[in-house]
Amino acid sequence: MTTKLESHIADLGLVKTSDPENEKPVYRREGFDGISAFAELDNKVGEALRNCRQAKNLSRAELATLVGLSEQVYGRYERNSSKMHVSRLIHLSEVLGVSPLTMLFSAAPHLWGATEKEADTRFRMMKLLEDLPNDTMSSIVTLLETVSVLQNGTTTPKT
Repeated sequence: MTTKLESHIADLGLVKTSDPENEKPVYRREGFDGISAFAELDNKVGEALRNCRQAKNLSRAELATLVGLSEQVYGRYERNSSKMHVSRLIHLSEVLGVSPLTMLFSAAPHLWGATEKEADTRFRMMKLLEDLPNDTMSSIVTLLETVSVLQNGTTTPKT
């Protein structure tokens, strides 16, 4: 008999693995290049943060000032010598004017699709949607809900 936990693991395609940062086994979903260690994910988020900062033409010192940190402390996030909390990621996203999805996608694109092409397509779609006016977004949501009903016979709850 399959337990609820075993079923959950199978449904999500999770793999039992280990990570140097965790003494107990963990379950992870394989990425396009295998299972990245947590430190690798952190490095990719730090690199994405640096890229976002540079795209806004801000120095480390300028961004550090905007988020109330010293340049040295902020630099640790880009270099992954300090762990970034979700609340800090949200704050940095606010100050940089970027979606946190931009930074997360760079670390774990496999969360957006089963193949690299599918993940890239979904991410590009999300980036396009972020910049649309509200009226256009409402129309697109209605269209997508209609398509969902036609395909699955289900709809997502309206918020």
